[in-house]
Amino acid sequence: MHDPSTPDKPVISPALIALYDTYTHAPLPRRVFMKRLTAVTGSTAAAAAVLPLLENNYAQAAVVPAADPRLSVQRTQFVVNDLPVAGYLAQPADAPGKRPGVIVIHENRGLNPHIEDITRRLALAGFLAFAPDYLSVAGGTPADEDKAREQIAKLGQEQVRAISLGALAFLQAHAASNGKCACVGFCWGGGVANQLAVGAPTLAAAVVFYGMQPAVADVGKIQAAVQLHYAEFDDRINAGADAYEAALKAAGKRYALYRYPGVNHAFNNDTNAARYNAEAAALAWERTLAFLKEALA
Repeated sequence: MHDPSTPDKPVISPALIALYDTYTHAPLPRRVFMKRLTAVTGSTAAAAAVLPLLENNYAQAAVVPAADPRLSVQRTQFVVNDLPVAGYLAQPADAPGKRPGVIVIHENRGLNPHIEDITRRLALAGFLAFAPDYLSVAGGTPADEDKAREQIAKLGQEQVRAISLGALAFLQAHAASNGKCACVGFCWGGGVANQLAVGAPTLAAAVVFYGMQPAVADVGKIQAAVQLHYAEFDDRINAGADAYEAALKAAGKRYALYRYPGVNHAFNNDTNAARYNAEAAALAWERTLAFLKEALA
């Protein structure tokens, strides 16, 4: 289980990635996951060495520091069905005028420091960026990621849809917004971004990182330009990619689809040592910013 060139660093095999995916997306109870992890790695000590590489380390989240003087950030909220939904808003600190907005839709771990950092990166690129906390209806994103995943799984489709549409309305009406808005979603949030594109005719663009596809029958409803990012080693998500692309093409929709060779699901998440791929992430981010700037011009 170790790389001989770096003897202190465990090798993260495809089997370990697959097991962790089952844990985080099926999901598995943690005790069951740990038992299986120990079986795959061969010992409790090896499992303990591998686990930190599989899990997110949010101490690495701040590519753009929260206190970056170039930005104005705040925690704010909007109301959906008489319930407050919290969110994280970021924008350039000293650039006058209105600007296009981008909704940042989190993974199944809720609104965490990594997603807040993504929001700040978009703000540095010139956007009014807003990350809603979909778990606000359950009391907010908990620190325990297992609890966050459990709560995400309990959200109803109508709840998620209402929050997405509420976030879009909030951003479109914001004093610093010019009314043009897009969304960017990751993993669970990628699927939500696809659904927002289906359900919101005023959405200008949707960027989807390894997210579940909408029903083929709903693709004709999409008015937004769509950009899709897929990882080679992501069978669960990739299973629906070809049918989605065929439907987009048949309906004459504006889209771009990219497949990244040799990388895993969540390759953009730089807080996860096992999955992050710097080269693929940089290329996907470059494509994302160019796409958003063109779609929101």
